[in-house]
Amino acid sequence: MADMRGEAPAAKRPCLGHCGPARAAHTKPGHGRFHKPDSLLDISAKKVAEKWPFEQVEERFSRIPEPVQRRIIFWSFPRNEREICMYSSLSYQCQEGEKDGEVPFNKGLRLLETGAIERVLQVGFHLSGTVTEIASQGEPEKTYKVAISFDRCKITSVTCGCGNKDIFYCGHVVALSLYRIRKAQQVELRLPISETLSQMNRDQLQKFVQYLITAHHTEVLPTAQKLADEILSSCSEINQVHGAPDPTAGASIDDVNCWHLDEQQVQEQVKVLLSISGYYGASKQLHSMFAKVREMLRMRDSNGARMLTLMTEQFMEDPRLSLWRQQGTGMTDKCRELWDELGALWVCVVLNPHCKQDEKAGWVELLKKWNNMDVCPQEDGNYGNHVNETLSITAGLQHNSNRNQGLRRTVFVRAIEACGLDWNDCHLRKIISSDNYTNQWGDGDRSLFDSQGRPLWLEHVPTACARVDALRSHGYPRESLRLAVAIVNTVRLQKRRQLETYKHQKKELLQKGVTAIANQEGWVGHPLDPIGCLCRTLLEACKMDDESSVLFTDSINDIRKPIYQHFPVPGSSNTGESYYALALEVALIGLGQQRLMPEGLYAQDKVCRNEEQLVSMLSQMEFDERLVQVLRKQAVLLLEGGPFSGLGEVVHRESVPMHTFARYLFKALLLHDPDLAYKVSLRAMRLPVLESMAPAADGSHPHLVALVDPSRYPRWFILGHLETQQCELASTMLTAAKGTGWLKLSVHTCLLVSCYCDCSH
Repeated sequence: MADMRGEAPAAKRPCLGHCGPARAAHTKPGHGRFHKPDSLLDISAKKVAEKWPFEQVEERFSRIPEPVQRRIIFWSFPRNEREICMYSSLSYQCQEGEKDGEVPFNKGLRLLETGAIERVLQVGFHLSGTVTEIASQGEPEKTYKVAISFDRCKITSVTCGCGNKDIFYCGHVVALSLYRIRKAQQVELRLPISETLSQMNRDQLQKFVQYLITAHHTEVLPTAQKLADEILSSCSEINQVHGAPDPTAGASIDDVNCWHLDEQQVQEQVKVLLSISGYYGASKQLHSMFAKVREMLRMRDSNGARMLTLMTEQFMEDPRLSLWRQQGTGMTDKCRELWDELGALWVCVVLNPHCKQDEKAGWVELLKKWNNMDVCPQEDGNYGNHVNETLSITAGLQHNSNRNQGLRRTVFVRAIEACGLDWNDCHLRKIISSDNYTNQWGDGDRSLFDSQGRPLWLEHVPTACARVDALRSHGYPRESLRLAVAIVNTVRLQKRRQLETYKHQKKELLQKGVTAIANQEGWVGHPLDPIGCLCRTLLEACKMDDESSVLFTDSINDIRKPIYQHFPVPGSSNTGESYYALALEVALIGLGQQRLMPEGLYAQDKVCRNEEQLVSMLSQMEFDERLVQVLRKQAVLLLEGGPFSGLGEVVHRESVPMHTFARYLFKALLLHDPDLAYKVSLRAMRLPVLESMAPAADGSHPHLVALVDPSRYPRWFILGHLETQQCELASTMLTAAKGTGWLKLSVHTCLLVSCYCDCSH
C-alpha cells in the first residue's frame, strides 16, 4: 500500500484545541453476566460517531464536556469485524494451495489469539500498537509498529512496518483492528493531542518539545529546526494559517468519509493480472476482485464504485485491445467473461436506488468516454463489422420491441441506457416497500395486478431483473425479493396468455409445420442474466443461516453445501407457494423458452454456458413433494406451449435445442413420473437446424418438426457441442429404458434423428 512504508499519515485539519480540559483517567465499565443496556450518553455518542465529523461537533458546540468527547472518540472506531475482513481478503474462500497463515484476516486472528499485540494506545482518532511475530522455521522474531487512523466508523489510513504492498490490509493491521474491536475496554484512550497541549503553560510546552526532539533527534531535528525558522518568520506561510494541524483530531467537515483503499495498488494489480489473464489463476483472481466490488456495494460502501472505476480504467488500457481490433479478431474466452462481468457491474452501480444525481452524471460521463473509445469491446466480444442486434435495456415489452439497427453496442451501452431509468414510479415503489401491497378490493388499475390481486411489474424482463440485481447488490435484500416475486407473477401471467393464444392457432400451426420465434431475445445467455438473477434472489431468501459458520473459511473443504427450506410467499393465495418453489419454476420457464440462436461464436457459447450454469444450480436443489408438483406442472406446460416453448410441438428451425435442459428434466422426473420424463426427452431429441428432410406434420411423430426452406444453413459455431449433448441425452434415455416399455420407442427415435443428421452432413 502507498502509505504502509513507515511515513506518518497526513494531518486531517487544523485544530485550535478549544474543547475543554483533558484528564488522563479512563474509567472502564464492569462486565456483568447479562447484557447491560447502553446509557443515553453512549447511544447518542454512537450516532454522532457514525454520522458527524468531529470538526462539525466542535463547531456546533462551544464547549464539549470531556466524558462526551471520550465516548464519541471511543465509538468512532469500526465495530463490525466483517468490514475488517472485507478489506483484508479478496473473497471468503481461500485460493487453492494457499496456507491459512497467508490469508491476512486469518493471520491477524491468529496473532490476536496468541497475544502478539502490545502497547496499544488510542490518541483521539489515531490507534497505534506493536505486533510481534514469533520466530519460526529459521525466521527470527519480528516486531512491527502499526498505526491506524479512523473516522466515523471507517479506517481512513493504515501504516505498518512490514512494508506490505497489496490492495488490502496486512495481517498486522487486522490484528490491531480486531484487538480494538474485541478488547476495546483494555485500550488506553486519550483525547486528541491538541487537547493535551492546550492545557500546558509555556514552560511545559518548551519542556515537551525539547524532550520530544531529544527522544527522536535523528529523525525529527531537521524538521523541527525548519518549523522553528518558519514560525519565527512573521511573513511565513505557516503564520498565515489559524491554528495548527493535528493528525489525531479526526476529520474535517469537507473530508470524504470512506474506507482506506490504495488506488495505486488496485491499478497495478489489475494491470499485472490482465497481462497474464491467459492463466486460470489470474482470471480467477480478477473475478474475485469483481466479487469484492459486489461485496462493497452490498455493504453500501462507496469504495465499490471507486474500485470498479479503477479496474475499468486498467481494462481500457489493456494493450491487447488495440491488437485485437487491428486484426479484427475476437478476444479470448476468459477476457470476454471478464468484460461481461464488468459491464453487468456497471449496470448495478448506476441503478443504485439511492444514488445522487451528480454521482450518476459523473458515471454517465465516464461510461460515455469509455464507450466512444475505438478499442472498447462490443457486447458480443467481436471486433468485426458485425452489428449486435439486441433489444436495448429500456425497450418496453409491449411498447417498443424494435431492434436497434446500426448501433455499435459495446459492453457499456446497457449501463449508459440504465442511467435513464429511475425508481420514481409509484407502483414500483409500493411493490418494493411492502409485502402487503395488493389490489384485493379491485379498486386499482387492474392491468397492474393479476387475478388474485398480486402486483405485476410490466417491464422488459431483463431490465426488470437488472433492477432486482441492483437492489440485491446494494444491500436491499427484502426489496429485491419483493420485486423478484412481482416479476415471476408477471412472467406466469404472460405464459398463461401465450398458451391461450396458441390454443386458438394450434390447428393452423400444426398443419403448416412452421412457426416464427415468439420471443425477441432469449433470457438464457442474455448479458444481464435475468433468470440467474431471479433464481439467486429467491434461493437466498430460503437459505438456512448456519450460526456455526466462520467469517472466513480456512479451506475449501469448510465450504458447505447450502441448505434450503420452504419459506411462504407473503400475500399468496396458494398456501403451498414458497420462494424455493418459485426459484425452480422461473428457472424451468427460462430454460424452456423457445429462443433464436444468436449470431457469433461468443454469443452462442454463452448461451450454452449459461444453460449449464442454471442446470447446475437446479441440480443442487433437494426435491420434495412440493417441488415435484412444480416440476410436473411446468414439464406439461412446456410440452403444450407451442411456439412459446422450446419443447412445443412446432419449433423454429434456428431455435436453441433443448438437449441439456431435457436431460436434466429426464433425470429429475424419472423417479416420480417416468412417462412424462420420456415424453419430454423424446420431444427434445430433435435438432431442427440439421434436419434437411422430415415427414409432413401429420401428428404421427409429434416429436419431429416440419421445416422451412432447408437450403440455407446458418452459422452455428457450437454445432459439435450440440450434437454431443444430443448424444448424451439419447444415451441417458437408452440406459434408463432397458427393461421397460419405452426401450423400443427410444431406440427408434434416436436412430431416426441420427439418420436425419447424417443426411444433413
